[in-house]
Amino acid sequence: MRKLLFVVNVDWFFVSHRLPIAQEAMKLGYDVHLASSFSTKKEYLEGLGIKCHDINFSRSGSSLSNEMKTLLSIRRLINEMRPDIVHAVTIKPVIYCGFSMRAMLKPPYFVAAISGLGYVFSARGLKAKLTRFVVSLLYKVALLGKRKVVIFQNLSDQGVLSRIVSLPDNATTLIKGSGADLSTYRYRPEPASGKKVVSMACRLLKEKGVYEFVDAARRVKALLPNIDFWLIGNVDLGNPNSVTQGEIDSWVAEGLIKALGHRDDIPNLFAQSHIVTMPSYYGEGVPKVLIEAAACGRPVVTTYNPGCRDAVIENQTGILVPIRSSKALADAFITLLTNESIRVKMGARARDYAVNEFDVKNVVARHLDIYESI
Repeated sequence: MRKLLFVVNVDWFFVSHRLPIAQEAMKLGYDVHLASSFSTKKEYLEGLGIKCHDINFSRSGSSLSNEMKTLLSIRRLINEMRPDIVHAVTIKPVIYCGFSMRAMLKPPYFVAAISGLGYVFSARGLKAKLTRFVVSLLYKVALLGKRKVVIFQNLSDQGVLSRIVSLPDNATTLIKGSGADLSTYRYRPEPASGKKVVSMACRLLKEKGVYEFVDAARRVKALLPNIDFWLIGNVDLGNPNSVTQGEIDSWVAEGLIKALGHRDDIPNLFAQSHIVTMPSYYGEGVPKVLIEAAACGRPVVTTYNPGCRDAVIENQTGILVPIRSSKALADAFITLLTNESIRVKMGARARDYAVNEFDVKNVVARHLDIYESI
């Protein structure tokens, strides 16, 4: 039985973005393991037959000693377990797994999933430049091995990292996003009555465009007061770039938004919405929430940011706007809110686009083809 080890920062991300791959791999006879920080999903995952290993991934990365402990824990696990394939997802797991396998005489086959280059490659300022330089060096070392394939979600990330690391073409592949379950995220017509709704669902980080969303709501409501703006998601207390609960409370008190918090009924919320947005300038892969919005047949308003723009066919399934421009965002909302025929046509095209490009079954099949080709 071939051993497949996933290494992911946190369990809920694995459940939302990689679980279907693991389940299909188990059907094919793989012995599937997950190394991660666990919150509430460990018992659930073990019940599915996935063997779980606790690795303490810190959120901030501010303590060098803690990061070294994490790296050594991963190295120890790989040495003891001897997996056939290590599939690492996001920056820290990719770098730490790459480093852990450098000294092995016959390392496992390495599947490195770059689901966006993250805040490090999108932030501005001297500190960001220094961090980017260091992370680039770490990537170079981590991805030196020959027994690997690096999965990118968009062409921009593929170009940037391939230049930094000098990756040969035969060591990279493009899989656009994590896919959407088209039977769960299915098309439903817009609500026949009630207020029009613009929804934004994400981790409530500043770089996801939360401030721009709120300011755009203020601009739209000055002209169209009978519009609801739903902000879906929780404050991320462990992330210094999160918006605060005090800010959310003040926006609610001002009547700009409705704060829905964390929700598990996203398909239903999107079905009640008329537009879905995420005006991100974060280093995205292809945002899963935008794929899910398209699958639900809702037009998407997002930015020209790499990854975000890959979730949209411009002016056919949604509208793209410049980053950090709440005025352009508001103008796009007003265009769609005041033109029902355009909005509905875009939503229908978005569903067709999701069916052709983002079906999770195709995403799973692509990953399994990679495993089987080893």
